[in-house]
Amino acid sequence: MKAMPGRIRIIGGNLRNSRLNVPDLPGLRPTPERVRETLFNWLAPTITGVRALDLCAGTGALGIEALSRGAAAVQFVEPERALAEALRGNLARLRADTAEVALMDATQFLRGTPRAYGLAFLDPPFAAQLWTPLARLMEQGGWLAEGAQVYVESPRDQPLALPPSWVLHREGHAGEVRYALYRRSQNDPLS
Repeated sequence: MKAMPGRIRIIGGNLRNSRLNVPDLPGLRPTPERVRETLFNWLAPTITGVRALDLCAGTGALGIEALSRGAAAVQFVEPERALAEALRGNLARLRADTAEVALMDATQFLRGTPRAYGLAFLDPPFAAQLWTPLARLMEQGGWLAEGAQVYVESPRDQPLALPPSWVLHREGHAGEVRYALYRRSQNDPLS
């Protein structure tokens, strides 16, 4: 079941049942509650203390859910001013002081100075077809720690060309959406 437009509920952790205000924008596709619940059940053993990157943040629901469940800090990246401002407002209201919002394009952000994250969310707008270039920039640019986990959300029938060091850990489907959790292998299989 999808959340009503304009409001999204955090489903677990210390911010459970908090509502996020979300602007009504065309193409905005928040991750459904059922998918977030599954994802964070997968992440439960490793989420505490992790530094996360919510690339193409949109509503910020994935990153805020991570904060709610024990992530140490989350970097949000969102180029749409209305979404970034709504996200900043939600974070301030929730007193999430270990979160930062960068108002910029994901590609531009990944061309900056890297910081290694233990968890990354890669859920770009489907029409933009950014999975491969953003995955490549994250992998080659030093944005992922050894053993990092990367969540990827894409159309169910979309073939993805992800780095060979990203090993599929778990996956599922919800309607026409494929969601998957990858682990960055300790050693690149091509080296």
